[in-house]
Amino acid sequence: MNRSILFDSPFLLGFEHTRGQIERAAKTAAESYPPYNVEDRGEGALRITLAVAGFTPDSLQITLEDRQLTVAGKREDATRAEDAFLHRGIASRGFIRTFILADGMVVEGALLEHGLLHIDVARPEPARLVQRIPIRSAGA
Repeated sequence: MNRSILFDSPFLLGFEHTRGQIERAAKTAAESYPPYNVEDRGEGALRITLAVAGFTPDSLQITLEDRQLTVAGKREDATRAEDAFLHRGIASRGFIRTFILADGMVVEGALLEHGLLHIDVARPEPARLVQRIPIRSAGA
């Protein structure tokens, strides 16, 4: 069954935003550069690791807008005219990689080490709210 058909059901009203997120995630999944891992670190914490060899912190940008986490890498002209490659297997192009975060997830930080960009994401436990409801009497 096609995912967009599922959300076109007359019994599912108000799910247009969810359908849009699923379509956006499916489009993003088709991209393959740069390669990445998503690691479950327990207790609602995740770590996204992207292989970004050759990029510096100044050439990377991480943004979060409306639950969409975007990692962009911009390369200036990495190939100098005097370089002569016999084989070129290391990509030197820029990229944009996006991830859709669930409600309540927060980005805790990012670290670039040894050509790997680690982005830590967590879902903090919501504060428990106990509300006391006053009881009125009909005769008073």
